Amino acid sequence: MKLNQLRYICEVARRGLNVSAAAEALYTSQPGVSKQIRMLEDELGVQIFGRSGKHLTHVTPAGEQILDAARRVLGEVDNITAVAQDFVDENRGSLSIATTHTQARHALPPVVTEFRRRYPRVSLHMHQGTPMQIAEMAARGSVDFAIATEAIELFEDLVMMPSYRWNRSVMVPHGHPLTEVRPLTLEAIAQYPLVTYVFGFTGRSKLDKAFSQAGLNPEVVFTATDSEVIKTYVALGLGVGIMASMAYDPERDHAITALDASHLFEPSVTNIGFRRGTYLRGYMYDFIEIFAPHLDADMVQRFINARTKEERAKLFEELDPRLEDH
Repeated sequence: MKLNQLRYICEVARRGLNVSAAAEALYTSQPGVSKQIRMLEDELGVQIFGRSGKHLTHVTPAGEQILDAARRVLGEVDNITAVAQDFVDENRGSLSIATTHTQARHALPPVVTEFRRRYPRVSLHMHQGTPMQIAEMAARGSVDFAIATEAIELFEDLVMMPSYRWNRSVMVPHGHPLTEVRPLTLEAIAQYPLVTYVFGFTGRSKLDKAFSQAGLNPEVVFTATDSEVIKTYVALGLGVGIMASMAYDPERDHAITALDASHLFEPSVTNIGFRRGTYLRGYMYDFIEIFAPHLDADMVQRFINARTKEERAKLFEELDPRLEDH
């Protein structure tokens, strides 16, 4: 059994059983990948992938368990490399982050700026996606950190920690009738078509929950993953926008007005996390603390040591009063 064989089966599984795509990602040939997978299966005496002719069709039950073990092995190999790099040069390396557009555009710029000031020799790589894509990238070790608000239940394989709290504003063109409503109510908002996030993005579930509990079913006429796109279509008069307050910049967003709606919706919490068992280099601890000052190295270690949902829930409860509002 060779490490490269384990890399091949994991990459093939990650690429939806597309051997050609896996070979291209691994900078090798398709026949070479297929041959090594066959050799590994022959050595183990079980099929990892089911086949129809020359095509892979599914992962076998044995293959599922072998892939899980292979990912753990490759994760430990990465940890060994990281440990060595820390002793060779603790201030040089790379850091990859998977997050949504809202976090990348509005929450992370000052964090990245400060991190780069401290660690100019660490290269940063930002990946944007849906919560499911973010969870998958982090769980499989494709990125170091996942930063997300929605669907935390997807991140069971990760150590997830609360970073900050945020709420929403209603975006309307200048002179819109809602600017005269005092106080702003869900009933008043529901009279207009809505422009907001795609379900599963950036606290959308809290928005839907608030309207549902009020017995309202507003018409959502346009959804997007990008807050800049939402603002563009609000300015065009397509509908009333509801999005994260931090996404509004009065110096740039001249065509629209933001109305505070924090009294109408439950606040959301953005979390940062990493794959369990990951060796965190010193600059990784620092990035977490820059992003969320209450998550110092000791607190991160407490989350790593928390083995049950109850223990993790207690840590979330302990940190709740210390979260900053964005």
